[in-house]
Amino acid sequence: MDGRTPRSVSRYRIAVILGALTAMGPLAIDMYLPALPTIARDLGASSAAVQVSLAMYFIGIALGQAFYGPLSDRVGRKPALAFGLTVFIASSVGCALAWNVESLITFRFLQALGGCAPLVIPRAVVRDHFDERESVRMLSMLILVMGLAPILGPLIGGQLLVNFGWRSVFWVLMAYGATWCVVVALFLPESLPREYRRRQSVQAILAIYRQLIRDRIYMGYVLTGGFMFAGLLTYITGSPFVFIEIFHVPPERFGLFFGTNAVGIIAASQINRWLAGRLDPRRVVRMILPIAMAAGFGMLLSATTGFGGFAGILIPLFCFIACYGFIMPSTTALAMAPHGAIAGSASALLGTLQFVLGATAGALVGELGNRTAVPFAAVIAGRGFSAFTMYRTLQRIGDPQPQRLEAEVGKLVS
Repeated sequence: MDGRTPRSVSRYRIAVILGALTAMGPLAIDMYLPALPTIARDLGASSAAVQVSLAMYFIGIALGQAFYGPLSDRVGRKPALAFGLTVFIASSVGCALAWNVESLITFRFLQALGGCAPLVIPRAVVRDHFDERESVRMLSMLILVMGLAPILGPLIGGQLLVNFGWRSVFWVLMAYGATWCVVVALFLPESLPREYRRRQSVQAILAIYRQLIRDRIYMGYVLTGGFMFAGLLTYITGSPFVFIEIFHVPPERFGLFFGTNAVGIIAASQINRWLAGRLDPRRVVRMILPIAMAAGFGMLLSATTGFGGFAGILIPLFCFIACYGFIMPSTTALAMAPHGAIAGSASALLGTLQFVLGATAGALVGELGNRTAVPFAAVIAGRGFSAFTMYRTLQRIGDPQPQRLEAEVGKLVS
């Protein structure tokens, strides 16, 4: 299957469908952010209680991904997607009808469990169709599509909130999920033929995860990308407070700055797509990581000294976030390249570990909060340094040996 897309299916169609599916998770977060204060007032709850629903979404995303990978390896990509999308649609209705903050938290958790499927399975579909370099190109195209979510999400959510109330956000998410569920059924081909599907016991699935965790090459790329993802989630969770409360950005202009950084990710991912046909993705990661680390420490210096004011934070932050557009597609493709036989499980473990890192980093910003931008900048700088250090460690390990890895995995899934 590697490197061969069905001739009857345009790779651009695949990219649009998979990108729109992957964007479902960010949309479920970004469209919801402007409504948090209103939800608290409407449900008679504290702001902290409503923020628990956001944290619960991250927890659900982190935990649920480990389920969908083996499921898609067992029953195929499309049935697993259909199941997850159905859960997402039903729980979005539950969120729209929530009668108190406890019910909202419960339905948000279920919404996250359903929303895991369109995060995990598109990576597996890409691995089913494409080899290492082509996977980088395709994943970069996915980021182009899903990168619209941070730009449009807060803007759409704000307009829905003003004109139709906060519950309309979840009705729109329900409609979005239903639309793409139909599109998947009609226009996305199944990428895992029956003869390649694996029916493993729970013990075998756990053995596969243990094998992946012991694979230093796989874990090196997963953690390198994961630390960058943790920096991105730190930005998503911490930027409203830093921008609005510390630097007094008007709430109605927050989406402008948020969207500008999303444009940086989109532009970087498309440059990365162009580079993938000309440079080894390992070289791209090696070149970009020092820039990300320097941007993180530059932002920390500005936050500590006050140099440059808001621009002193915003410019290095833009550089760091743009670096994510280079690093994430490359490290994802490199991590999954030797694991075509268990692409679903490899994608699931990758997503789970990276969301755990991201959720931990976001929580750390809150715990270290001191009414300045220093904790925000320090956590992002630390994630950039950790990504750089992890990759330097990976370089000392050496290159992967796909034949050996496939042989070891073959013993587990046979």
